[in-house]
Amino acid sequence: MCDDPLLPRPVADALAGYRSLRDVHGVCWGEPPLTYVVQAWATVYLDRRHNYWAAARGQLAERHPGLPPERLEDHLSEVDVEQVVRDALRGDVPDNLPALRLTPEGRTLEARSRVVLGDEPFRTALLLDSSRAEPVEVVVDGTAHTVPPRGAKVVEVARAVTVEGRPVDLSPLVRRAEAASVRVRAGFACRWSVTSANGQGWYPEGAPPKVDAHGAAYFHGDDLVVAVPAEAITVRVARGMEYTSAEVVVTPRPGAETLVELAPERLYDAAARGWYGGDLHVHLNWMGEEPAAPALAAAAQHGEDLHVLNLVAGNVAAERVYDVEALAHWAGKELPWSDERHLARLGVEYRNDLVGHLSAFGLRDLPRHYHTGFQGTADWPPNAAACEELRALGGVTGYGHPFHTAFADDDPPDVVLDRGRDCSAREIVADAALGLIDTLDVLNHSSISGTAAVYRRLIGAGNKLTVTAGTDAVLSFCRRGTASSPPGWERVYANVAGPLTAESYAEAILLGRTFATTGPWLELTVNGHGPGDTLELAPGQRVEIVVSSIGPEVESLEIRTAEGVLAQGPPGRLAATMVTGEPTYVVAVASGGPHPRSFHRSGAYAHTSPVYVDVAGEHVAREADVRWCLAWLDRLEALLREFGTFDHPDQLDDHMNLYDRAREVYRSRLD
Repeated sequence: MCDDPLLPRPVADALAGYRSLRDVHGVCWGEPPLTYVVQAWATVYLDRRHNYWAAARGQLAERHPGLPPERLEDHLSEVDVEQVVRDALRGDVPDNLPALRLTPEGRTLEARSRVVLGDEPFRTALLLDSSRAEPVEVVVDGTAHTVPPRGAKVVEVARAVTVEGRPVDLSPLVRRAEAASVRVRAGFACRWSVTSANGQGWYPEGAPPKVDAHGAAYFHGDDLVVAVPAEAITVRVARGMEYTSAEVVVTPRPGAETLVELAPERLYDAAARGWYGGDLHVHLNWMGEEPAAPALAAAAQHGEDLHVLNLVAGNVAAERVYDVEALAHWAGKELPWSDERHLARLGVEYRNDLVGHLSAFGLRDLPRHYHTGFQGTADWPPNAAACEELRALGGVTGYGHPFHTAFADDDPPDVVLDRGRDCSAREIVADAALGLIDTLDVLNHSSISGTAAVYRRLIGAGNKLTVTAGTDAVLSFCRRGTASSPPGWERVYANVAGPLTAESYAEAILLGRTFATTGPWLELTVNGHGPGDTLELAPGQRVEIVVSSIGPEVESLEIRTAEGVLAQGPPGRLAATMVTGEPTYVVAVASGGPHPRSFHRSGAYAHTSPVYVDVAGEHVAREADVRWCLAWLDRLEALLREFGTFDHPDQLDDHMNLYDRAREVYRSRLD
């Protein structure tokens, strides 16, 4: 018996192990309770309207009165996460978490009724929310639970609930409906959303119940049958950012199959212009509700028409590296569903929570190390060692989800380098100076504007870095905001010479021929040259700059140089003239507010890599930006001395030596 080409034996065995971890430990798969592990469980029940971190800090402030707000961050792993969920919801009742309110006056069940077909079994999570001053005993399906005073618990219920011996009427949880079915067909793989009037999603048999950052249910494929209630159903079809969407409302007859033929229209065709869009940071498995097989990644890539998919192996909070078995099997090879328009590879996310996470695309083989600094182990060696190893294996390296703090163009480094382990890309200022890192995911799931501000400081200081995009989508999560959104909801488009291969795509990235986007098409020319090019000019020469955009979500275009905004205007086309003086760079930015086409909470955004303008043989090295990078290194050194974990002083010295080498580079640019 031959292995399934999409599920070879080592990968199948690993997947079975992940299912066992999920079955025993739940969503977090038994990972140590770091702050983002705890938050991962909570966000299954929260959406972007609910502020988990504010609720967690509020709980800690009550528990540690008198502790300065900045010190509360050190205790985030201590929170009562079920109570944080209750507090973050602020009375809202999600469709997957009805609430049993236990008050001094009695009890009330609040629920958004779920539609269930025929006599199918029904099970749901249930929030036990007490405002009583004393403990309350609640029996759920025969198991007793004690809810602490003014506390909360989340339990699973299928049959019966009693409070202090009195049964609770569970009929509001469920509405039974006659069954029907719809067959959805576009003629090519797409993303589908099939919902009933209450917003409830319906899925083909075997498809995980995925929900994106907008709260929309979705699945991928074509010519699929979906069991639905025999009532009004909305069918919506989309296909990534290069397409529009379309929808129709149908009312299928009970017991019958209704055909829905619907297709999205193309908004722009990047590949026809030689541009291919990729998502360089996607996890197949990394905790979650439903461990994901490679076939799910294949369906998502084709359903989103995502040209390049980099599935990364990485740990969470302990030694286990998820999907390393897949990496070992397919390292250096295209994944089986690749074709001339779609390329999928296995890569790595190398992780240290103190100095940053970086990813690698195009690896020929497995690295020796995948992480440092977890479970009390040393924050050593510096990430620079990983950069060198991953590059030696053929990888294009870049820092992912770089910065999480709101950060403006004129802010000092202290705003980002505040304290502790928050996974920010702190070492990049050193690695960039030494030429050890290739890219920065300016488009990411965290602070895009903050990352863009840091990026422009880095290139203004003389570093050459390519703009890239990585969503950090996790296919094993079904309901976690952008993490459960489809891969490719942000993309880096690279202008590829010739056919699409891992090598040609990597080359285009290394040459800087890119822009990254939440959806808009963004084009930049400087005297006819595009991103990645360098113009060698004399002082006083005139430069013509043109920016163009496509996409209904764009509200504003900007042309930026090392000195700031050169020109700003409405979407479509923006032109400006510049007379050369000091060496500089030119980038284009497109932006807009929240829009259905953008999954990022801040709205629409696109940013090009630079066209460099060298003048009289000199490359850009703006003094203010160079000194900003030097100040960053000083603050980073202090941060490592305060928060780093090291087995002996030589390990800290390795970091300090790295920063000293970077300082020498920056100081040389001041001469």
